Amino acid sequence: MKRLLLTVALVLMAGLMAAGQGFATGANSRNDARLEPLFEQLKAAKDPAVAQILEAQIWHIWTWTTTEDVNLLMRMGIGAMDRQDFEAALLHFDEMVRLAPDFAEAWNKRATVHYRQGNYRASVIDIEKVLEIEPKHFGALSGLGLIYLQLEQKKPALRAFEKAKEIHPNLPNVDSVIRDLRRDVEGRGT
Repeated sequence: MKRLLLTVALVLMAGLMAAGQGFATGANSRNDARLEPLFEQLKAAKDPAVAQILEAQIWHIWTWTTTEDVNLLMRMGIGAMDRQDFEAALLHFDEMVRLAPDFAEAWNKRATVHYRQGNYRASVIDIEKVLEIEPKHFGALSGLGLIYLQLEQKKPALRAFEKAKEIHPNLPNVDSVIRDLRRDVEGRGT
């Protein structure tokens, strides 16, 4: 039944595109004027509760577009991820990447699915695309750090987490991860 619903949704979307309605997203991250002030406030935030509110605002901008069809794919993909139906989630995010290639969060969500499936190479490729579109994507940088940890590549993991912390100093748990990685990297000279 899930596969049938997904197929119907994709056929309907293909029909809309053929009718000329398209799927251009709203402003992508690079052009969204709301982000830079939020990043500045996030970097300066001393109160973790304030940082959490700013982070939520950034995620909202990253996750939703002005195109409801793309938002529908996002909701369907997130729902599939929540159910751990990674095959369906991947289909939704693949379609988002195809229809809205400048939508960084489509790439990031797909990278997350690849990570959860243990496909680290594909996840890194998608994260690189996220960072090309949105260089300040602290979530993608943190994800990259997690991948490098899984691959036991501590130096690149440390660099990724440090970049994420530079953008989002109040990122939960990052201080202890960086401290442990620094100790390991400096202690072994790797």
